[in-house]
Amino acid sequence: MNNTHSARLEQLIANNQQHLICGGLKGIEKESLRITKDGVISKTPHPKALGSALTHPYITTDYSEALIELITPPFADIKETLSYLQSIHQYVYQHLDDEILLCTSMPCGIKGDESIPIAEYGSSNIGRMKHIYRHGLWHRYGRTMQAIAGIHFNFSVPEALWPVLRSQENSAMNLEEFTSDSYFGLVRNFQRIGWIILYQFGASPAICKSFFKSRPQLMAQFEEFDQGTLYHPYATSLRMSDIGYKSKNQADLRINYNSLPDYVSSLSQAIATPFPDYEKIGIMVDGEYRQLNSNVLQIENEFYSIIRPKQIAQSCEKPTLALKRRGVRYVEMRSLDLDLFNPIGIDEGKAHFIEALLLTCLLQDSPPMTEADFQTNNRNQLQVANHGRKPGLELEWNNKKIPLQDWAIEILDSMRQVCDILDQDNDDKPYSKALLTQQQIAQNPELTASARMLECMKQTGQPFSRFALIKSTEHADCYNGHKPDKAFTQQFDELAQQSLAKQAELENKPQLPFDEFLQKYFAQQ
Repeated sequence: MNNTHSARLEQLIANNQQHLICGGLKGIEKESLRITKDGVISKTPHPKALGSALTHPYITTDYSEALIELITPPFADIKETLSYLQSIHQYVYQHLDDEILLCTSMPCGIKGDESIPIAEYGSSNIGRMKHIYRHGLWHRYGRTMQAIAGIHFNFSVPEALWPVLRSQENSAMNLEEFTSDSYFGLVRNFQRIGWIILYQFGASPAICKSFFKSRPQLMAQFEEFDQGTLYHPYATSLRMSDIGYKSKNQADLRINYNSLPDYVSSLSQAIATPFPDYEKIGIMVDGEYRQLNSNVLQIENEFYSIIRPKQIAQSCEKPTLALKRRGVRYVEMRSLDLDLFNPIGIDEGKAHFIEALLLTCLLQDSPPMTEADFQTNNRNQLQVANHGRKPGLELEWNNKKIPLQDWAIEILDSMRQVCDILDQDNDDKPYSKALLTQQQIAQNPELTASARMLECMKQTGQPFSRFALIKSTEHADCYNGHKPDKAFTQQFDELAQQSLAKQAELENKPQLPFDEFLQKYFAQQ
């Protein structure tokens, strides 16, 4: 089962250096679908008053013109991160006119793929590339799947910890290599136990029937909750199931997480390997691009993973090349549903818990993953996404079956020491309190967000779409009654203008022919 022994942590404590795990940087990326007050997906362009989605550092779009993405800088104190996220929400709401942000991960108010406008990024080569990539996703997976929203939790380990860990392990690697190797250990451990995020925090157990308008054949696998809603009775996060981000098209993709070179090599191979089904789509049809290429992946971002090792890429630099050149800088945890019971989609306790879980994954032993491990991890994630609250549900570990609740309790117990250390200078003990809350939830599935959501829908007699609209309207009323402070507003007004000017500057520069631009982009070594 989960390895609770942590030689790394024991040695840090023995040397009185355990405080070095404190103060890692936390940033959040939060997606939300813009909808009308009637609950229908917005057809309007990304509001110009918010700036350019191509060049704004904190307000952009994801797949759709209607799928807004709010990004915070990273802060050591999660309170600052969440405060910044709240201020961005307040600012955005000043510019939404009669629209609101949908507070659920699974979309409502869509009428098939054609009702979802693909994000536009202008006429520059990089802007065209982003738009065509999204066209490719449409042809490969459908637009509806791409309208799903979530939260990405970005975390970087405190820099002062790396040389100490390297020294205590007598590693022959240089510091950059050691750092990257350790981040990959964190990633592998999270893939083994990351299902716990879906169980504890999953908030997408039900789906509006309109979600299947372009894929009606998928409806048969669900039960009917009411006339407008489908669900699995014990689901936690259908967003992370095989009708959400876990695409069957990528089921046979084998990305190697055992080292940075292996990861870059396997991901690069997928981007360079033709795929017959995508070749049938065509690349250029009637003078218009349908996709960037016909390979297994168009670019790195197409690979859907619950956690990614990341490095900040320079302009037009491939993400794999950024990793290869400068190593891993942080991890992006991607499996978090929007918390519809919270106006910004995440609360402080949840963020404290995630930080402690990621550090636990870093500090525990992390053996290489085999092909069988990869398959087991995927099966566990899908089981929890679809049926996580089912009484007696068992998961796989080391070729054995283990009750989910037993494993969850063991994982949570293994976090206790990390939480105690993170709490050391705080009398309120926020990390330990967050852990206690999750221990209570693990022992009582009815306390999970997914169970609470279904119970609320049942008690009020509301289908998912109605329930989501009412909650979203409550959040909108909360934000419309609170403006950000003047300094923040002035800063974001300036950022909006600067981003529009930057996009115009990009578009006014001489451009390579787009074919040549793409060729150069993919030829980067």
